[in-house]
Amino acid sequence: MAEPAKLVSAISDAEPAIPGLVWAFRLHSDGSAEALPIDRSIEFSHDGRLWLHFNLTDARVRPWIAASLLPSLARELLLSNDTFQQLHVIDHCVYGVFSDLVRDIESATEETAFLRFAMTEHLLVSGRHQALCSADATRRVLEGGYRVDNVAHLLEKIVDEVADTLDRMADKLGQEIDGIEERILADEVKPEMRRNLGRLRRTCVRLHRQLTGLRVLFHRLDQKNTDHLAPGLRIHAGKLAQRLDGLDHDIVELRERSRLLEEELRFKNEEESNRHLHTLSIVTSLLLPPTLITGIFGMNTKGLPLTDVDEGFIWAAVLMVSSVVAAYLFMRRTGIFK
Repeated sequence: MAEPAKLVSAISDAEPAIPGLVWAFRLHSDGSAEALPIDRSIEFSHDGRLWLHFNLTDARVRPWIAASLLPSLARELLLSNDTFQQLHVIDHCVYGVFSDLVRDIESATEETAFLRFAMTEHLLVSGRHQALCSADATRRVLEGGYRVDNVAHLLEKIVDEVADTLDRMADKLGQEIDGIEERILADEVKPEMRRNLGRLRRTCVRLHRQLTGLRVLFHRLDQKNTDHLAPGLRIHAGKLAQRLDGLDHDIVELRERSRLLEEELRFKNEEESNRHLHTLSIVTSLLLPPTLITGIFGMNTKGLPLTDVDEGFIWAAVLMVSSVVAAYLFMRRTGIFK
């Protein structure tokens, strides 16, 4: 197998530090990981394996990756702007693009971005344009003493952290959906609940789309014959695909729950509107007879009754009240109030 020094360009030996490098780890034979300072040159002739993680927004990264001796297809993908998930296997190299959640200062966001990587038996080069949850979580567990047997195991850990992040996001979405469901069942319907359900459903759709892409990649890899790869490059694709399948099933259930709650909330809003319309119809029906009476007495014609009677207004008021009572009794008898 080629020495690690043959997998990178000589430019790395000439520069005091690798441009755009976010962090670097050396993986020793016992599985332990050693964090390397990024402001000093890195020795590639060491017998250990390396993980180099780059900030691809740094323009200085491009010539370093372009000058490395990684396979040309892997270099092109690392420097490309492809925005779809993919996984490729060639002789002595595995490379691809994974979708992950963007990380802010404190926690994961609902925004997605892409992690690009190229993996040889002794080197894992990864890069991103935005801070990602999975890479940062893997860095933290390595610093905490997590051991990896080979570079493929390290990549599996990164994918596992992607699943962990999505799992935590699914738990958060489930708690929000549970809270909204409790309020709906308690008839505590608020206008903002429908907007919140729409937001949760959109998030579930995005997560499902992300997981579907990952699942397809590892199912395809599991069906391929990877016996020609070195043991350090063989990914346990079936195990990863199985976990992603279960997580995707949970996300789909949350999406369906949010859809059903949206429908139930719409039905409740329609029932409330119907009750208001029913009340308005009853009030309108009760006021119709007295309105008719006032219209008759407002006619500018001769021969109107009660015009020469001193108590004419009182009698007209009695007629209007009586018409309301008669209309009420009629509607009650016919069951309109039910």
